[in-house]
Amino acid sequence: MEKTKQFSEKALKDFRLIDLAVAGDQQAYAELMKRYKKAVYHMILKMIRNVDDAEDLTIEAFAKAFKNLHKFKKDYTFSTWLFRIATNNTIDFIRKKKLETMSLNSTFKNDSGESVNIDVEDNNLDPMEVAIKGQKILLVRMFVTKLPPKYQRLVKLRYFDELSYVEIAQELDAPLGTVKAQLHRARELMYDLVKNKKQHI
Repeated sequence: MEKTKQFSEKALKDFRLIDLAVAGDQQAYAELMKRYKKAVYHMILKMIRNVDDAEDLTIEAFAKAFKNLHKFKKDYTFSTWLFRIATNNTIDFIRKKKLETMSLNSTFKNDSGESVNIDVEDNNLDPMEVAIKGQKILLVRMFVTKLPPKYQRLVKLRYFDELSYVEIAQELDAPLGTVKAQLHRARELMYDLVKNKKQHI
């Protein structure tokens, strides 16, 4: 018990919530998410500066954390552990994006002596990227079948087919604003499913 003395009251409350959540208390999951959802989202947003992607990655971070909550060791705070999961997941996302768009970037001088950049698109993911991509899809598949059909289609287009918001709007012949609003709602529903994950995994 010596170790727990170094932790703040907030950290100790987190430990109690984790014990309850692992024991099957759904409200404890909801409380943990409520305590850290905003902070995780803002941290991710600082890393990628894209609201839609930040919301997606926040879902993934909590889904991964809750899925592995039984492995959590009280050697450090829950927030430290959660933020590490969120950070690593976001770095994977950034690395994947860079691989797809500008993984080969070289500069040479043309006949006039001016520097010219060449960006060569590389769509080949290395084994690690394939594993990460597969893990994310698996994570979403756990929850997507529980969504209403209207939202299922949106989530599948976004996560499985990896269409942009504009492409989804074109595919569904719907206004971009409607697509964004409905995807936002779908994400909220997925948050609820994550909170109640023991019923679905």
